[in-house]
Amino acid sequence: MQHSTTYIIGFSILVCVVCALFVATAEVSLRPLKELNVQIDRQKNILAVAGLMKTGEKISTENIRQLFESSIRPKMIDLATGEENTTLDPKTFNQRAAARDPAQSTRASPNPSKVLRVPNQALIYEVVSDGKVDSIIIPIEGYGLWSVLYGYLALTPDTRTILGITYYDQKETAGLGGEVDNPNWKAKWVGRKAFDERGRVKIAVRKGPAGPPDKDPYQVDGLSGATITSRGVTNMLHFWLGEGGFGPYLTRLRSAAGA
Repeated sequence: MQHSTTYIIGFSILVCVVCALFVATAEVSLRPLKELNVQIDRQKNILAVAGLMKTGEKISTENIRQLFESSIRPKMIDLATGEENTTLDPKTFNQRAAARDPAQSTRASPNPSKVLRVPNQALIYEVVSDGKVDSIIIPIEGYGLWSVLYGYLALTPDTRTILGITYYDQKETAGLGGEVDNPNWKAKWVGRKAFDERGRVKIAVRKGPAGPPDKDPYQVDGLSGATITSRGVTNMLHFWLGEGGFGPYLTRLRSAAGA
């Protein structure tokens, strides 16, 4: 039995409408679960860079949430002044969205990390125990070879010593630039110095192997076969640790530590 052209077109439109409704319904119904997964993944990365859990360690969602809430204190920082902003809620703040919004961000000065805009307010994390701040965690981002790399950097409260680094979103070449997510490479950062005695950003990823932290405190092993990604890591750290990023905030912390 043959059908008319009108019938075929109508039937095709009906199928498309039904499929579109199904996809839209699934998207809406699964959105809370998707947002929860994003939140838990972010908390896992923050706990990992804080040294409170190992990368890839299997911990239940509830335990991750409890550990995060008991050990991590989110804070909003005004990047221009370095002062805490107590009017914004860290739980609802989306830093990537803020950076894209001209009303909530500022155009960055030309920089080799290719950061175009910085949010006026930024979200950092304090790692606390017994009411004392053990370390601070700042978000970092910048261009590698193929993609923007998003991660976190953990520092001692005086800001000088690196306690950890991690990247949770990157699309670099697997086995080359993608090694930024290799636990062995990330372990090489622990104990390195971000700043020299005069407060200048000194940390860098060198070409080839670096010495141990006590003998070569300002350099980290380069990623084999990934010179551009290695350079991108150096560039983003210099940007976010500098005046265009968290510089004013970190200067305040150093002053407080000195006092």
